[in-house]
Amino acid sequence: MSCGYWKAGVSDYEAAFHVTFRQNPFGGGFTVACGLATAIDFLRTFHFTETQIDYLASQNGNDGKPLFDSGFLDHLRWLRPSCDIDAIPEGTLVFPNEPLIRICGPIIQCQLLETALLNILNFQSLIATKAARVCLAAENDAVIEFGLRRAQGVDGGLSSARATYIGGCAGTSNLQAGQLYGIPVSGTQAHSWIMFFESESEAFEKYARAMPNNCVFLVDTYNSIDGVRRAIEVAKQLRKDRHEMIGVRLDSGDRVALSIEARKMLDEAGFPDAKIVCSGDLDEFAIAEMKQRGAKIDIWGVGTKLTTGQPDAALGGIYKLGAMRPPAEQWRYRIKVSDEPAKTSCPGLLQVRRFHDPDGRFIADAIYEIDHAVSHPFVIVDLQTHEQNEIPAKTEYFDLLVPIFRRGDLVYRVPQIEESREHARKQLSCAPPSVVRLKKPRSYDVGLENSLHELRSRLISRAKEQRD
Repeated sequence: MSCGYWKAGVSDYEAAFHVTFRQNPFGGGFTVACGLATAIDFLRTFHFTETQIDYLASQNGNDGKPLFDSGFLDHLRWLRPSCDIDAIPEGTLVFPNEPLIRICGPIIQCQLLETALLNILNFQSLIATKAARVCLAAENDAVIEFGLRRAQGVDGGLSSARATYIGGCAGTSNLQAGQLYGIPVSGTQAHSWIMFFESESEAFEKYARAMPNNCVFLVDTYNSIDGVRRAIEVAKQLRKDRHEMIGVRLDSGDRVALSIEARKMLDEAGFPDAKIVCSGDLDEFAIAEMKQRGAKIDIWGVGTKLTTGQPDAALGGIYKLGAMRPPAEQWRYRIKVSDEPAKTSCPGLLQVRRFHDPDGRFIADAIYEIDHAVSHPFVIVDLQTHEQNEIPAKTEYFDLLVPIFRRGDLVYRVPQIEESREHARKQLSCAPPSVVRLKKPRSYDVGLENSLHELRSRLISRAKEQRD
């Protein structure tokens, strides 16, 4: 497509694209925006190497001749991003049809960025959302991401560890993610350690000697209650040596009943501060159910279902053209029309305005076109029902998309990962409780500002007339 634009003589035309999505994952009521810092790293270094140019030059069409014109490859050789890019900061709660990022610039550059931006934002937003849901279920308990061994590749393991931390997890078992991103790391022994030695007691004793300042004993290899009893005996010796056991880990069985009994045993033995860690096929619903049954769990180690985003394979993010303009001319709006109403796009250069009450509680979001006159007071039109909702005058608000790049130069201070994590926590606390609950959440009120709705309706009608 980029080569086609170049050969069509429109490489100096500008375009405006948006990354949006149509549905919240996991049947939930919200999504956590994530991946912007990774996208910024990609954009700051984006260029074509000579090796890549040579590879493109080797590609042939179905007639056996070169697929790409040498002049186009020269264009790529010297291409450096010069786009204006605005985006929603990481950790922000977002909702269907809202643009996560807006890219304005030369059409070839905009087109080349599509797949990378979707890959980065879709995956990390999916996993950050899953992490937020798991942490909401765990309430005030710590959640540790344990899923590297079943992640979608090494790069997927790193990206998911980063996203889970922004989504609310307290740490990860992925040491490389800890090194790269500054995420707290945590881990325990595996069943293989226990099985290697002749007895469970010997395994605990050997581990205590080797790692006296990091003892979380895995107690369910043979019998969990016996394992807790043996862990307590080793913990008493640790205490004589001026070390404290961190706790025990339950990985199987009726972990609710086992945790209750383990808590009683630890308290009676003089270890009230010892933590009980739970792992094994956990997700937000399993954790919520176990807490409802009275589980005495302090830390949740969540692996496969968190790191891989089960049961949803992907966030369905899309990259759509909203407008184009020839050099020195005005923007011309563009729209994709579909027989499926949900797949009809929004035209223009879009921004999202979030209205909130004086306490910061979110009320509604309005998607509006930045170069188009807006209604006063704001009137929001639902995309599906076309119902109108008037926002009272003087309602407080802020706009979500902020400047990231201007003419290719970074103008945004990229937050530290801890800041993005705290931002996500505050966002969840400001959302209506009915929107962030796990089961049967209420849909948050999002719509098109009335002027944008009217513009979109006119373009749909015009497109249908042309089709007819």
